[in-house]
Amino acid sequence: MRGLLATEFATLPGATVEHITLRDTPAKALRVRVRPAAPVQFLCSGHYDTVYGADHPFQTCSQPEPDILRGPGVADMKGGLVVMLAALRALESSPAAKNLGYEVLLTPDEETGSHGSAPVIAESAARHRFALVFEPARANGDLVRSRMGTGVFTLTVHGRAAHAAQVPNDGRNAILALCELLPAVAALPAKLPGVLVNVGHITGGDAVNIVPDHAGAKINVRITNRGDDRRVRAALEEIAAPVQAREGFRVEITGGFDRGPKVETPAETALFAAWQTCAREAGVNLDWQHVGGGSDGNLLSAAGLPNLDGLGPVGAHLHSDREQIRLSSLAERARIAASFLTKVADHLIPLPDANHPS
Repeated sequence: MRGLLATEFATLPGATVEHITLRDTPAKALRVRVRPAAPVQFLCSGHYDTVYGADHPFQTCSQPEPDILRGPGVADMKGGLVVMLAALRALESSPAAKNLGYEVLLTPDEETGSHGSAPVIAESAARHRFALVFEPARANGDLVRSRMGTGVFTLTVHGRAAHAAQVPNDGRNAILALCELLPAVAALPAKLPGVLVNVGHITGGDAVNIVPDHAGAKINVRITNRGDDRRVRAALEEIAAPVQAREGFRVEITGGFDRGPKVETPAETALFAAWQTCAREAGVNLDWQHVGGGSDGNLLSAAGLPNLDGLGPVGAHLHSDREQIRLSSLAERARIAASFLTKVADHLIPLPDANHPS
């Protein structure tokens, strides 16, 4: 996929293409730069991985309706890459394009948390005025106003093994202790508004005639507000404290947040207003909304770079074997993006200051 994308994006006039080595993965990111010396620089962000592995049964595309394409990654986010490239090609047809330089950064690990790409994203963010993130639009056509931060924690309870037939015995059942903790973990959203929690994976024990001395649970946590990461960690430690205090038990809390929340900034509000105007001129009425899923827009926000997210095609049923896009929205969203960029090039849209104010 990276090779195919490199070939396509290399057709942009004057483009230089770089394949970037990432930490802890053999996969590479793709960087394409055009006019890096131009007075105004912007970043186009996207990813070329999907949630569907090579052995997943959902591997082919179908067209159940004339305007609907169903297939793995058609919305999230191969369709967004199509919109991005079409918009950039349209920009290049404008005489004002010489005023803008840009970088296209396509990463291979967004769906697993962008662990390898995060340093590259932060480094790229530092040299641009704004970013456009071509994740799919919402099912109703809206853009993304803000996103929850995402993290994964593992709670591991260490107990003491013993022979189950010895009654009484000096064992400490780690599974039962973990089961005491999980209802309180699941109840965290009631205590911390704006926080979502999902206990998604549990392991523990070995042979059934042994009192289990270990048990663990992986927990997906999503946060809305800055500072919620510290509050979640403190709450988990508070929940674990009673078991931690018992003789023969130890509770270990590992993991953390790979993406902080993407919170709307005044600079993004102004950019969205301009985008909305371009949409109306193209005959499209759209708004933006808060969503639960994370993206590389979260990382760009953490780096201080204003960004508009959800600029790709109108999609639905992401991360399922029903994933689909509205085909006509490919050209529709590309026209809006091209209009926005052309107006930026013509100095018709004010931009955030170069120091990335929040």
